[in-house]
Amino acid sequence: MKFKAPKYFLRISAVGSFVGGVIIFKELLGGHNYSGDENLLGKTVLVTGANTGIGKETAMELAKRKARVIMACRDMDKCLEAKNDIVMESRNKRIHCYDCDLASQDSIRAFAEKFNGEMTRLDLLINNAGVMRCKKSFTKEGIELQLGTNHMGHFLLTNLLLEKLKASAPSRIINVSSVAHTRGNINFDDLNSVQKYDEGEAYAQSKLANVLFNKELAERLAGTGVTSNAVHPGLVNTELGRHMSIYKSWIALLFLRPILWLFLKTPRQGAQTTLYAALSPDLEGVSGKYFSNQREAEVGEAARDGEAAKRLWAVSERWTHLT
Repeated sequence: MKFKAPKYFLRISAVGSFVGGVIIFKELLGGHNYSGDENLLGKTVLVTGANTGIGKETAMELAKRKARVIMACRDMDKCLEAKNDIVMESRNKRIHCYDCDLASQDSIRAFAEKFNGEMTRLDLLINNAGVMRCKKSFTKEGIELQLGTNHMGHFLLTNLLLEKLKASAPSRIINVSSVAHTRGNINFDDLNSVQKYDEGEAYAQSKLANVLFNKELAERLAGTGVTSNAVHPGLVNTELGRHMSIYKSWIALLFLRPILWLFLKTPRQGAQTTLYAALSPDLEGVSGKYFSNQREAEVGEAARDGEAAKRLWAVSERWTHLT
């Protein structure tokens, strides 16, 4: 007597195969995990924007490797919630929440003063926090928000922590940028987007500023034992796009978000290149480079402009009152 499977069984089997295939496809599309198993016991690492998305996943992986993790965030409630998640999963209690709003230079200076006073070392600084394609708005100092947060805030923070990084050498700085930098242009005639504001252009400008900052910083740090590299995490499904109006529409809910879920990286997948640049022994002494998918990648033409990098540095020093 032959067994004939019920129709509902065949349907369930087909659905299961489809779902399994989708999951496998998404995992393959997201790339491979960073394979290093470095023990970071005794090391202190700082991650900005560590309460959500790529930043939280980065902090999680560093905590699992036994580092002391400083979570620099502007929302302390969300930071404490993320900290609890990290402590529970990593079994590492050396996780600290610090208040740091990158859209406020007073907040950055207060954070740096507290950090430099309380921490004896800094082995790894990950400039991860950012905003994307938001409506025209400004930092507390009157700087266009995307440029002010993504670039100027991290520029000031990094400079205020440089002596601690040098004293802890060999140490590393990781600047999370984006492939969007290839579409960017540093408009020195209207750097603050006063005459014209396009949210996409302003975001691309801020990401180009990240790469130019990385280039000039690496040159200035040559011989100190501190390296600086930039990374593109990939196209990642995070809260970064929360300011985009299309994300809030019913069209996004029904059609866009499912598609983005399938084709965009998860925050965990997006954190892998950051981890590679931060931890890989292969990158010891490597500085001024740009990485994507855990490999060195080419930067856009504008990001190779050394004179623009120096000019942006000088402007950034003035706008952050470092000179």
